[in-house]
Amino acid sequence: MIAEEIHQITEQLPAGVRLVAVSKYHPAEAIREAYAAGQRIFGESHAQELQLKHGELADLQGIEWHFIGHLQTNKVKYIAPYVSLIHAVDSPRLLAEINKQALKAGRRIPCLLQLHVAEEETKFGFTPDEAKAFIESGEWRQLEGVELAGVMAMATNTDDTRRIRDDFRRARRFFEEASLSADLPAFKELSMGMSDDWHIAIEEGSTLIRIGTTIFGQRQY
Repeated sequence: MIAEEIHQITEQLPAGVRLVAVSKYHPAEAIREAYAAGQRIFGESHAQELQLKHGELADLQGIEWHFIGHLQTNKVKYIAPYVSLIHAVDSPRLLAEINKQALKAGRRIPCLLQLHVAEEETKFGFTPDEAKAFIESGEWRQLEGVELAGVMAMATNTDDTRRIRDDFRRARRFFEEASLSADLPAFKELSMGMSDDWHIAIEEGSTLIRIGTTIFGQRQY
């Protein structure tokens, strides 16, 4: 079933759009099954769970681990040596800690700025104005251990497709404006879209979609 779902999704992806299989709360065996079906990018949102899976699945060549959840600064050190992309950088303080741990690990870690565009107070992230001010401040230029690689956003949790589309459009507008900056040559990823709204996200320019339940079913632990 996992292989079938992955194939059904990937067959619908336009060129330039990649699937992040959200494997949080699912066992290593499920990840192995997805890997056997050709999936290489997996998304986790708990540092300790990711640490365990990274060790258990170290034999899988070419696997990429993306951290997609809210990342606490005291957990960065556990994932810095191997994480391929951090999707949800929601503050300058977190970016500074990622930089610190990346330098200790001898790495430069690609990161996405999390934009808060949804109509919910519970979502983390920069508002578009805050993100614009942060980029224009130039503070990030001193951080040699991180690379600003784009934007991540979540739409409002609603059945109103117009609201969802508007949220994604706000994120895309910010992404496109920031991408024009000569100082951000690596700013190429727009991470938007989950199991219920990924089709809309792709229509609005997403380059990374994050799908878990559709692929793996309900959480297993």
